[in-house]
Amino acid sequence: MMSTGTTSLRIAYLPLTDSAVLAVAREKGFAEEEGLSLDLVRTVSWATLRDRLLFGQVQAAHMLAPLAIAVTLGLSQHPAPLAAPYKLNVNGNMLVMAREFALALDPDVTARLNDPLGTAHDFATAIGLWKRKPVIGVVHRFSSHAIMLRYWLASAGVDPDRDVLLRVVPPSLTVEAMRGGEIDGFIAGEPWGSAAVEAGLAEAVAIGERIWRRGVEKVLAFRTPWLEENPQTVDALIRALVRSAAWCDDPGNHEALAHLLSQPHFVDQPADLILRGLSGRIVARADMPPVDMPDFMLFSREATPFPWRSQALWLYSQLVRWKMVDHTPENAAKAGSVFRPDIFRRALAESNVPIPGASMKVEGAVASPLAVGSKRGELTLGPDRFFDGRIFDPERIEDFLATF
Repeated sequence: MMSTGTTSLRIAYLPLTDSAVLAVAREKGFAEEEGLSLDLVRTVSWATLRDRLLFGQVQAAHMLAPLAIAVTLGLSQHPAPLAAPYKLNVNGNMLVMAREFALALDPDVTARLNDPLGTAHDFATAIGLWKRKPVIGVVHRFSSHAIMLRYWLASAGVDPDRDVLLRVVPPSLTVEAMRGGEIDGFIAGEPWGSAAVEAGLAEAVAIGERIWRRGVEKVLAFRTPWLEENPQTVDALIRALVRSAAWCDDPGNHEALAHLLSQPHFVDQPADLILRGLSGRIVARADMPPVDMPDFMLFSREATPFPWRSQALWLYSQLVRWKMVDHTPENAAKAGSVFRPDIFRRALAESNVPIPGASMKVEGAVASPLAVGSKRGELTLGPDRFFDGRIFDPERIEDFLATF
């Protein structure tokens, strides 16, 4: 419902394909129809984006899900309670490595991407053949992709803190860092992996969607006090984003979306590169036909925007695993509280959008499309398996940690 006045909102974002829902909400009028005027603030690094949010330069941010949790847990420079009532996408990241490094991997790139467990073991062998510890760029210590990379490497006995060097590089600087020989590869959200492949610098080695299917990626984050003081504005923004996300997920809109995002004030990369991630047509090696990955990045379907608290707790479990935080009941409660399904439900209470009836689920347990309980309409969840077959029960975090 359109409000009488227009509320202006400043939202920080990074030039990535998964900023799409915010861009479309503004450019296609979904925000305006909810009485909102969005000022999207382009930011280069996640550290700067975090600070812009914490110091009140913006009211909301396109944020790495683990970063919102880390800030709330006091692991970042400026501790503050953050709230994420909306997920902007799931998956959409890719690990690429120098072509010379990839020579030690399966030359069949389709098989390589579809068998992450086998590729992890090949990667471990490739480390041994490399002239030094490979330097892998990560966009932030507390990024979904850095956590997935650690999880994936460890499955093959690789210690990510000992056997490789992880170097923080902002997403838009990853390709230049490879070109300059500062890193041997990187894991980042699209379109930067595709850009490195297109430049002939790298090959795709693994994709997030095959490591954790429907794995949480970016969220819409607010400072918790601001969120609680501005319920009508928050709800209006969530309603606008839900409509925008449905538009973004429609294959008929992908070409127009790629063109929109290619503009200098958004991602500023060629539309055909951006389209690869949107359409799930991933070129793993330059001059090769694309590999079809239809679930490479999702914005709307299968309740993608819903902030499952169990997903926040899985990310927390990995921070504990890598000794970034101590596991205590208080820390687990804080981490779980960052994702706010209650706000999501409130915002859409009068809508026809199907919403999960539960706020947590056992992660990794859905092997094929599953119909689940919803407040209204039919809702089907897609497969959410981890590549190693593990199951994460958010009620039994200690048991899960004991398996590593």
